[in-house]
Amino acid sequence: MPRYEYKVVPAPSKGLKGKGVRGAEARFSFAVQELMNGMAGYGWEYQRAETLPSIERSGLTGTTTEWRNVLVFRRLREGDAQEFQPELLPAPTPALQDAQQPIEMPFENEDASDDALPDNGVEDTEADSSIGASLSILARARNGAASTDASESEKEARPDA
Repeated sequence: MPRYEYKVVPAPSKGLKGKGVRGAEARFSFAVQELMNGMAGYGWEYQRAETLPSIERSGLTGTTTEWRNVLVFRRLREGDAQEFQPELLPAPTPALQDAQQPIEMPFENEDASDDALPDNGVEDTEADSSIGASLSILARARNGAASTDASESEKEARPDA
């Protein structure tokens, strides 16, 4: 969302003389026109005119309310316009696409055979954290699970146990 800065200026209270401008109403309109064109020259966009109350002192202890006519202008903050411009990325080249392909490299201690154990997502927390030790732990865990399954099936087969 674009961010704006605002400027509020007092509306002219008297008209300006100009070439071909006659009458009080035309002079006042000319003064407003010149103010708006001057602000537009600095990048300010006219928004609206407002009549707002202003409390002012009168005498030593009194206050009065004066109504002021102001003109409201806005413009984009400096630097914000570039933030909202889309940035076009370059199209990928065939050489870059080949370079982005992952390279498969076997570990030093790992067998390149198809019967290698897959990663089970459990991290080895022992002091010996080499890949060979991890694979042997996984193999023992699988063998233990297989023997547990076999012993449970044997217990189910024997009613006396």
